[in-house]
Amino acid sequence: MTETATATQPFTPPTRFAVPGRIAVSNRAAALWQTATLTDIRRETARVATFRFAVPGWAGHLPGQHLMLRLTAEDGYRAQRHYSLASPPDDTGHIELTLDHVEGGEVSGWFHTEARPGDEVEVRGPLSGFFAWPGDRPALLIGAGSGVVPLMSMIRHHRVRGLDVPLRLLVSARAPEELIYAREYGTETVPVFTRRAPEGVPVGRLSAAHVAPLLAERPAGGWEAYVCGSNAFAEHASRLLVQAGQPVDHIRIERFG
Repeated sequence: MTETATATQPFTPPTRFAVPGRIAVSNRAAALWQTATLTDIRRETARVATFRFAVPGWAGHLPGQHLMLRLTAEDGYRAQRHYSLASPPDDTGHIELTLDHVEGGEVSGWFHTEARPGDEVEVRGPLSGFFAWPGDRPALLIGAGSGVVPLMSMIRHHRVRGLDVPLRLLVSARAPEELIYAREYGTETVPVFTRRAPEGVPVGRLSAAHVAPLLAERPAGGWEAYVCGSNAFAEHASRLLVQAGQPVDHIRIERFG
């Protein structure tokens, strides 16, 4: 399916993506709830933290996939949420989730105010393959805020496996102190700051000036683009990609909010 985005026509991304089986994932195991034990909490920013879990029966996942997490209160009340996986597939028996502290969020609020190592939750997954990147094609990643979480799984997979396939990341944050995973980025990453930036770095929204140079260095076979962020950011970034010449059927989008 090929679509063209114009100034008057809304951009609609593809909704199906067949993922090559480079990393084995059991669909049967993904349908079962498993106990996940919290082992570590790592602060990323003032409002974002990474939560590491031991899940001995985890069947593995593809970078970019997510899971369903379930909390059960003492009175039996249950809350379920979908969360992207931040960890690479090779982190055997463990998974990591990076969560915003959402105002009024009952699940994220519990994690940020009450959760302690040793606490148990239930998880089911991995889920969805359309946003997954198994590492077999050049990947152009564009994320904003916590939208960088599934993209970090891809970056970590790229590094752990020592892949030589091209990978680039454009990540948008309001200010340096709000840049999630700031300590982990390397030469593959270009940060964009919309409110305040380090000295000598321009402030502004993601623009054609950021996207065009990456499209110009088009690798053999072209880029597979992965965009993750709020609805408004996903729409904006997708339009920039299309205007720069990225084929619509090679843009994968995960959005929230």
